[in-house]
Amino acid sequence: MMNFVVKTLANAGALGVAIWLLQDITLTGDDPNATTGNKVLSLILVALLFGLVNFLVKPVVKLLTFPLFILTLGLITLVVNALMLLLTSWLAEQFDLSFHVEGFWTAVLGGLIISIVSWALNVVLPDSD
Repeated sequence: MMNFVVKTLANAGALGVAIWLLQDITLTGDDPNATTGNKVLSLILVALLFGLVNFLVKPVVKLLTFPLFILTLGLITLVVNALMLLLTSWLAEQFDLSFHVEGFWTAVLGGLIISIVSWALNVVLPDSD
């Protein structure tokens, strides 16, 4: 349970950094009246959704694209991470969470930022292992 909370907080922090750095990744959408509490709750819900997408969908996509992983020496990971971020954006829209990623190249850069920040936070945050 502790590991789940740590990973969710790391995802939320990494998503927050990507939102802060990239203007085409937005959290509040068109709502100028969103409070800080609403933004934090939305960020945590999007982090949970992102974690769920990475847990359920990403392994299947990696298995199906395994030859491309070998052929590109792993660089296809950037594309897979971008697709997971775009899927999270689409699902967030379906759940009315006001999180949006505009465009594939923004998703590639956002996925890279999220991967780096999430890795760093997982190193720093406590783990139950």
